[in-house]
Amino acid sequence: MTDQPFSEPTPTPAPSEDAPSLARSASIIAFGNVVSRLLGLGRETTIAYFFGASGLVSAFQAASTIPTMIFDLLVGGMLSAALVPVFSDYARAERRREFGQVVGAVLSVIGLAVAGLVVVIMLLAEPLAHLVAGGLPDDLVAVTASLLRIMTPAIWFLAISGVVTGALFALKRFTFPAFAAAVYNLGIIVAALLLQERMGIFSLAVGVLLGSVMQLLLQAPDLLRARVVLRVGLRHPALRRIWLLYLPILFGLLVSQVQVIIDRRLASGTGEQSLAWMRDATTLFQLPHGLVAVAISLAALPSLAQYFAARNEKDFRATLGRGLRTVLLLITPATVGLLVLGTPIVQLIFQRGAFQPEDTAAVTAALNLYLIGLIPASLDWLLNYTFYARNDTLTPAIVGVVSVGIYLVFALLLVKPFGYLGLVFADSMKHTGHFLLMWLLLRRRLGDLSDLQGGVTALRSLAASAVMAVALLLLLFVLRPALPVGLAGNLVLVAVAGGVGSLLYLVVVSRLGVQEAGMVVQRFGRRLRRR
Repeated sequence: MTDQPFSEPTPTPAPSEDAPSLARSASIIAFGNVVSRLLGLGRETTIAYFFGASGLVSAFQAASTIPTMIFDLLVGGMLSAALVPVFSDYARAERRREFGQVVGAVLSVIGLAVAGLVVVIMLLAEPLAHLVAGGLPDDLVAVTASLLRIMTPAIWFLAISGVVTGALFALKRFTFPAFAAAVYNLGIIVAALLLQERMGIFSLAVGVLLGSVMQLLLQAPDLLRARVVLRVGLRHPALRRIWLLYLPILFGLLVSQVQVIIDRRLASGTGEQSLAWMRDATTLFQLPHGLVAVAISLAALPSLAQYFAARNEKDFRATLGRGLRTVLLLITPATVGLLVLGTPIVQLIFQRGAFQPEDTAAVTAALNLYLIGLIPASLDWLLNYTFYARNDTLTPAIVGVVSVGIYLVFALLLVKPFGYLGLVFADSMKHTGHFLLMWLLLRRRLGDLSDLQGGVTALRSLAASAVMAVALLLLLFVLRPALPVGLAGNLVLVAVAGGVGSLLYLVVVSRLGVQEAGMVVQRFGRRLRRR
């Protein structure tokens, strides 16, 4: 956000031809994220129903840390930092003939490297389990090792799927990648429902493997339909460019993964349920983050990269400004809504079966602290992608290392007096510190950012969210005593409060002159008039 005083906004640059494309692309990704997050909630609800917030769930959370960590190191970070920018360059009409060669070379290298790594991880499952879950009882550490052996092959399928995702994003084919995470979650749900009676917690590990295979099978045919002729090979000049872009990110991710290991180790020492509570709260935190920040950032990245390659600074800034304003417009009310409605939402999604009221209280407490970092983390996501689009991966990597230091300072100071909640607060401080540093560095790189109108949008979104919060509190006061206790009552409460709050926010923020909100209201009105 800018440090400009509240004032009437300066005229926004006329939207380029990329504006509707960005909106459509973000809508596709957001819709895919909606399905994915709903299935993600279904996954967590299924886990909570069968296993509660038990030590077994903490073991599964610890075991899944290793595959997630490896994927993030080898492909997840590379996807946005190097693959999409480089693939987007070769996807341009004048270089399209080389596109299949580049994708094939990357698939060859990643496939061979990850296959070897999978074997190593399976051989070292026991020491790795002690590394991430050493604070748990010995029997749960043994379960962690067994879970890790079952789910480790999923890393290969996820890695290959990640490269395919990068290629499809570069071609601006967003539909199937948008639903990749959805089928991954579906695999875990199906395995849990079919196998939990016979396999118990190990059914979740089978689900991870099943979901990873389904994710690849969903996307691979679309790459072939795009008439991309893959050429397998281990040498192409683009590989060196990808490596140079990714090297700083790899270093930053290595430091970040050290933080993840420390976080899991510290959390496992605060009680065997802590990791399970933090997992459920993180699920709710990631719902708006994925729907808003990830969708908008992924949709904007190919265009930002191409504008930078073409030295089109005007459209680059216009795209960045639209992205930042839209993130603020959507993530601010989501944060306030989760803060006010946290308890009934946790009750609605998780509180049944083995999940008890005391688990609801623990998850809600963690969620409230996570929400401190939601707005900064969402804005920060787009700022990272902005630097990636400008072929600068070193700056985000250095800032990432600094933010890990921020986390460690708060975590080590707070874990003893506050337990797992101290770790949650430390995570929010990490996100906030990372965003502030990235914003300062972006201003230094691009100069005055007042034309992006971030400060004005932030103030008006906060004002409208405050009005919404008051309305939600009144609704809770009126509706809670009148509704039955249990699933039906929580469902009605969340649906009515969420609907009324969203509508009120949209009306107020559009009245305050936020351009993007006014466009939403106008489009909705036109559709109603047509019908």
